[in-house]
This record gives sequence, C-alpha cells and structure tokens, in this order.
Amino acid sequence: MRYHRFSQGLLLLLVIALLAACNPAQPAAAPAALTIVSGSENQPLQPMIEAWASSQGYSIQITYLGSLDIARLLQSGTVTYDAVWPANRLWIDYGDTGNLVKYDESIMRSPVVFAVKRSIADKLGWIGKDVFMADILAATEAGKIRFMMTSATQSNSGASFYFGALSAFAGRPDVLSPDDLQKADVKEKITRILGTINRSSGSSGWLKDLFIQQYDRYDAMVNYESVMIDANVALVKAGQEPLYAIYPVDGLTIADSPLAYIDHGDKQKEERFLALQKHLLSAEVQGQLLQLGRRATLIGVQVPDASASVFKPEWGIDVNRVLQPIRFPNRDVIGEALNLYQIAFRKPSCTAYVLDFSGSMVDSGEADLKQAMRTLLDQTLANQYLLQGHPDDVTSVIVFNNTVINESELDKWSVKGNDADQLRQLYVKIDALSADGGTNIFDSTRLALQQLAKKRTKACLPAVILMTDGQDTVGNQGALVQYIKSTENDIPVFAITFGAADESQLTPITSMTFGRIFNGTKDLIKAFREAKGYN
Repeated sequence: MRYHRFSQGLLLLLVIALLAACNPAQPAAAPAALTIVSGSENQPLQPMIEAWASSQGYSIQITYLGSLDIARLLQSGTVTYDAVWPANRLWIDYGDTGNLVKYDESIMRSPVVFAVKRSIADKLGWIGKDVFMADILAATEAGKIRFMMTSATQSNSGASFYFGALSAFAGRPDVLSPDDLQKADVKEKITRILGTINRSSGSSGWLKDLFIQQYDRYDAMVNYESVMIDANVALVKAGQEPLYAIYPVDGLTIADSPLAYIDHGDKQKEERFLALQKHLLSAEVQGQLLQLGRRATLIGVQVPDASASVFKPEWGIDVNRVLQPIRFPNRDVIGEALNLYQIAFRKPSCTAYVLDFSGSMVDSGEADLKQAMRTLLDQTLANQYLLQGHPDDVTSVIVFNNTVINESELDKWSVKGNDADQLRQLYVKIDALSADGGTNIFDSTRLALQQLAKKRTKACLPAVILMTDGQDTVGNQGALVQYIKSTENDIPVFAITFGAADESQLTPITSMTFGRIFNGTKDLIKAFREAKGYN
C-alpha cells in the first residue's frame, strides 16, 4: 500500500517535471521603450539621456525629424511617439490643433544669432554695439557679408530669424498680425534680406559643418548661439578666426526646446516621462547643459553661472545682458507667414532633377520615384510640405538610363515660375516613362550642371538633385570631375540613394560640390522632400 502511494507520488513529480521541461518559465518581458521624436539639435544629448534611462531600468528611443515634420505629425492627430521635443514652442503652437500635448516644459534655451567673422563685425562697427535688422540688411546688400541660413519652412533656426526680421520690419509690434504681413514696406524689406542669402540648407547642424568647410567663401551664418559656440571651438582649433554673435535687438528670437508628453493611456510611460523631464530640469543636468553652450535659465534672464570658457565674451556672448525676444504670433499668422515665405518672400530656386530610369528601377523603384516627383511638382501636394514653387523658380528635369533619355528636348522639360499647370505637365512627362537599360550617372550629372549654369540667375539658389538606385556602368567619371574643378563650383549636388546605389561613386560628387547624400531606401518621398529643402 505504501509502495503504491509512493509510486503515485513519484509519478506526479515526474509529470510536473515533464510539464516544466515542455513549458520553461518565460523571462519577464523588457519594459517598452519611451519613444521621443526630436529636433536634430538635441542629438548631442542622446548618450546622457540613454544612460540615465538605463540606470532606471528601461530604454529611450529617439527619432529625429525636422521642425515642420514634427508640426505636421501633431496636425495629423495621430502621433505614435510618447513625446515630442522640437527646437521651439512655435512648432507645437502651429501643429497641435487637436490639443494632444501635455506637460510641456522648456528644457534649455538658445538665442538665434547672426554669427559673423569678428574682423568683419569690427569693420562694420558692430563690436559691443546694438545691431538692428536694418543694419544686417544694409551690410548684406552692400556685399560686405556673404551669409548662409536654413530654410524657414524646413528648419527652426531659419524660421526664427525670419519671424524676427518680420517683426523688426513691422516696427516691433507686441505680436505680428495678418495686417503686418501685408504691409508693402514689410514685404519689400523681408524679400530684400532673404534675397541676400548666399547658401541655404534644411538643417542647422549641417549648415554649421558647411560653413566650416567653406570658411573662405562665406562670412556669416544664421544659427543657434550654441551651434555657433560649437563652430568656434572647431574654428579656433583649426587656427581660423572665430565668429562673433550678433543679437538683433529688434528681432531677437530664442529657441526654448519644449519637451512634451503625448498621452496614449499608459500610466507607466507617463510616470517615466515625468521622471525624465524632472531629471533634465535638475540642477545637475542643467549645469551640464550650460557646459554644452545651452542656456539653462528662464527666457530673458541673465545666466550668472555660465562659464566664460564656454560663453566667451570675445565671441560677442554677454551672459549678463537681459535678452528681449519677440513673441511668436498665433497659429493662423504662423501658417500664413510660412506660406508667404515659400511663394513670395524667399530667394528663388534653380533646381535640376536628375532621375534614374534604368532597368533596375522597374516596379517599386519607378513607382516611388514618380510619386516623389508628384509630391514636389503637384502644387497641392507640395503645399502640404511647404515646398510649393516661387514665381521666379526654375525647375528642370533630366532623365537617364545608359543615355540621357530627354537630351534632345531639354527645354521642354523645364519650367520657369510656379504655374501649377506647367509643373503638372512636367510630372505627366515623368509619369509616362518606363524604366529600362543601363545607368549613366556621371554624364547625366555633368549635363545637369552645365544646363543649370546657363539657366541660373544671380537671384536664385542653384542645386542639382540626383536620384539613383545603382552604379554607373557607362558614364565618364573623369569628365565630370574635371568639369567641377574647372568651374566656380558653387552649384551643390544632392544625391538621393535607393536600392543598391553605390555611395562610393556618389560621395566624390557631393563632396566636391559641398552637397549631401540622402538615404531614400526606406522612404524615397521623404528623401526628396528633405533634399528640396536645401535650396
């Protein structure tokens, strides 16, 4: 009897062991990451943020988008991220039409400055003096300063300077109104100052790198005070003259870097967000931000704890000066001002698109390329991304496979101005093409540069936007290189890669022309929009 009970007990233990072997205990699932969509200016802070999150037992994933894309994400009403972190509250005010944002707090601040070589500031009498937007306009129009600025519809630093200039030319009202935007004097002066921009981009960080690379060609840039500090560190290390910060007294703007929560009903994530925000606002982290050239005080208040080794007075940085920035207008005025920038006030663009219709583009590549060009050429779609045409734009298209497909009729593939029907017809021509044949990148790009040199005017910002999914098989790379070396070399080539595009062939082209490569593998339409934002 005892033996029988013992056997039953043993059998039960064996069954339990077998069940345990078949169903091993599952490890506890890792907590879901807190996801943030941020402006690229916060990228230097990512290691600090990730290390802190790790110490708390979870992770943080940060995705970087442009200011307008963050605003459009909010406008869509569907934000999959847990938090947004744009450079400026302007983009939350403009985009958050559905009141999705909670707990928004400014983490740090950086004035947008007109950073000019100190020797030039000295010649102009600007050292230690109040400088107004009218002074900057006079100096740039007289040819005393060649400067670069990001696009006001694609980057916050450009948008901030633009709104500052609008406010100054409107007589510094309490806040810009719709009537201010229609004043003849305001329209005339804002068009004049934007017309003196010598180089544009869609990214503040990339603009800084470009300025350093082309230091001998340009004298100044519009950028954040913190980015100017980073640039000066690099310039001094290279033995170059540093930049001097000009804070336009009648049009000063400050990027306030608001971090805000998007509530998806997850209380745990909400607690983690608030803990992160509290950590970033702690005295310890705020002190670290000061060492990185970010102001960690309320807007308009001095920064008494700032180190003179970071915020150097000889660079024009006066941390004891009370800054008085403009107030940004309401959502409707922001939208109207950005729209007017694109279609009326900005410097015109002369753009040549060089599009790959080789055989490898068949199917998805061809369809994506056509949709990308439709987004830019269909003015209704372009308007959604603030990329619509200007009355003085010049838009040309060169299509290639192993040869230039439309070489015999290039004039028919070019549009002057922003007539919606003409631009739509240009898209119709592209849509009628079928991918086939080999790949001739080099000869097509050389032809685009040659054609653009003829079509461009002094009034426009020129650029070639090259898109390819492959490797050149028949073109003459040496002839392209020689052509670039023999010209003034001020037309940048922006390359968009797709599929198996060979970056080793594209990098020399973009480097020699001070352009950039955009990865269109995951989202070709987005890559085209980004590239277009650079001119």
